[in-house]
Amino acid sequence: MEIERPTVDDIEELTELWVTLAHEQRRHGTHIQPEANRSVIGEALTRHALAGEAFVARGRSSIVGFVTFERAADQFQTNVDRGVVQNLFVRPAYRDAGVGALLLDRAEADFEASGVEVVSVEVMAANEAARRFYDRRGYDPHRVVLEKRLQDENHSKDPG
Repeated sequence: MEIERPTVDDIEELTELWVTLAHEQRRHGTHIQPEANRSVIGEALTRHALAGEAFVARGRSSIVGFVTFERAADQFQTNVDRGVVQNLFVRPAYRDAGVGALLLDRAEADFEASGVEVVSVEVMAANEAARRFYDRRGYDPHRVVLEKRLQDENHSKDPG
């Protein structure tokens, strides 16, 4: 298993992996629509690859996982430099084998080398496995996002 920077040639495969990730997150309550965001994420993954803000885990014949990350662009002055892990995904067949930890370690090492002091990651509240993973890696809850549905999913947003 090699952990390395992706190339532009990897973008199509990374996009497919992100779409798989987004589909998985639907069962945890995300509102992101995987297919509708395919081109947007392809562009974002290209930017991450070109900026050195991504790593991939390569198996023998394919990418088995990836991580994307960037320095936070806070609009407010803060007392720490913060990095954000946007996506961390490992193909199901490779989970629980340390691949996610290797990818996260590389992202954290990049952050540390660039002066980042704190790393944050967003996890769906219902994704117990991801929450356990980050807890074992030393991540603590910092902010909590609360959500309330105002209309029944079957109710039209346009009353007329």
